[in-house]
Amino acid sequence: MSASSDKPVRSVLWVGLGCSGLIVTVEGAYAVALILGLAATEVPGAPIGEPYFTVMEGLILLMMPAVVGLAVAVHATCASRRRPFALAAIVFAAMLATVTSCVHAVILALGRESALADKPYLLSFEWPSVVYVLDVLAWDVFFGFFAVCLGSSFERGGFGGWLRWVLIASGVLAFAGLWGAVIGDMRFRNIGILGYVAGFTVAAAGLAVHYRRCLRRVA
Repeated sequence: MSASSDKPVRSVLWVGLGCSGLIVTVEGAYAVALILGLAATEVPGAPIGEPYFTVMEGLILLMMPAVVGLAVAVHATCASRRRPFALAAIVFAAMLATVTSCVHAVILALGRESALADKPYLLSFEWPSVVYVLDVLAWDVFFGFFAVCLGSSFERGGFGGWLRWVLIASGVLAFAGLWGAVIGDMRFRNIGILGYVAGFTVAAAGLAVHYRRCLRRVA
């Protein structure tokens, strides 16, 4: 491969490395805020209070472009027979990013408006409410499909096989979190949190290693 033909490959690899690294950083910060926020709640299952809630909202908005960018990088670098899965991952990543960005931007902009204080069914994270339903749709449905499709973009065996199963497991855990919405007990949604916080953080770290190795091979 000539040096000129290496350039687009390297640029995509850098996108993958940058996006996966940003996701790990943001997910780590989110996990810390989540743990501190849950520890500060007086009643199990109660909404997380300030300042943790606002920090978590901002981190989610920051991470969304990186999630879509990572899916694009995987699509550009995976085996051709796996690209339909990667393309599906891009679609679900875009759906996840669109819905969750709208939800959290609206909450940050309007959540403190006194005119809406008596309408908890709109903007509160107490089940059931409009924003909570949309958040479940984004993370327990769209993220689940995104993670499963992204994992399916990698071949079985070797390091790629490990990435495959970590991502698929993250998606399955996200789907399992839907049980909380089904029975109306959102404590069960913590199963999904294991998928899109813990599992996806591990997967993103692995993807960062993967893209770093690829960059060394094309140097």
